[in-house]
Amino acid sequence: MSRRVIVLVLLSTFVGAGVFTARAELPSTLPPLVTPETQSAIDRGLEYLARTQSRDGAWRHSGSWGHYPTAMTALAGLTMLANGNTATQGKYAPNVSRAANFLLASSQPNGLIAREEESGRSMHGHGFAMLFLGQLHGMEEDNEKQDRIASVLRRAVELTARSQSRQGGWLYSPDSSGDEGSVTVTQLQGLRASRNVGVAVPKQVIDGAMKYLDMSTLPDGGISYRADRQGGSRPPITAAAVACWYNAGLYDYPAAVKALEYCKQRVGNGQARTTGVWGHYYYAHLYMAQIMWLSSKENWEWYFPTMRDWLIAQQAPDGSWEGDGVGKVYGTAIATFILQIPYGYLPILQR
Repeated sequence: MSRRVIVLVLLSTFVGAGVFTARAELPSTLPPLVTPETQSAIDRGLEYLARTQSRDGAWRHSGSWGHYPTAMTALAGLTMLANGNTATQGKYAPNVSRAANFLLASSQPNGLIAREEESGRSMHGHGFAMLFLGQLHGMEEDNEKQDRIASVLRRAVELTARSQSRQGGWLYSPDSSGDEGSVTVTQLQGLRASRNVGVAVPKQVIDGAMKYLDMSTLPDGGISYRADRQGGSRPPITAAAVACWYNAGLYDYPAAVKALEYCKQRVGNGQARTTGVWGHYYYAHLYMAQIMWLSSKENWEWYFPTMRDWLIAQQAPDGSWEGDGVGKVYGTAIATFILQIPYGYLPILQR
């Protein structure tokens, strides 16, 4: 059976209106390559996230990099959506609902989705929050809540548009005048998730950001940290850039094709900790898993079994994963997200 047949809940594709309904229960049979051990790891990861959510809906556990509740809440919430939960249906519906309420309450008058303690580096969380709310919008059954999500997304898109650099990218805070690749790809995914649920996104903003990726492309197929191409190719950012090209439907775009091969060589499938992704391993595979799933069945079958087994082996007794020094919430959200990709619940996972 084709893995694309496994998509159980889609009512419209990621490139359509974005309206879809997730099932509250997982199917009785596991998707291909998802073993009982995989499902057990998923269950334990989700249980860890549920236990560590604050009463106000946020996840605040962090590592040595500081506190980023908006980013952590969006990533953990996205992982619960990937399990088939909505704000009203599923085992973790209360957690999804509280996460959504926290992010909506974090929307500032200028459109930035962030809390005061992360104001110096707010744009990653802002982008992840747009992505989570964009995925949630089509699942929301309450019309008033859905309208509120759309309103927050509209202001968030306007903030992102105003913050775009002359080169077409973004930096860590909305008042920065510079740009770099990891923030840029986060904004791109958030913008596309917003547009796909009917929020207007200026075409020139998307075009500028896609041009930024082109400007950052190096001869080896990799993407540099910044469009000035200093410092060589960065494997994690390259995987993220490919995800953006795929979200735009540019599967055969020459830069995307070359970058995909670069990622297979430099990010790999989890068999070894490739030099180019040390320190950003979970971040790299958050995007690597997406592009392997979206690119072809052959790539997915090459990638997932090895990555799956590595992640299962790394899971702590409490169900968590420690991710890149950022903390257990970050690592657990990403690892559990990757393991759940074969269920295909999210619009972002649709080709």
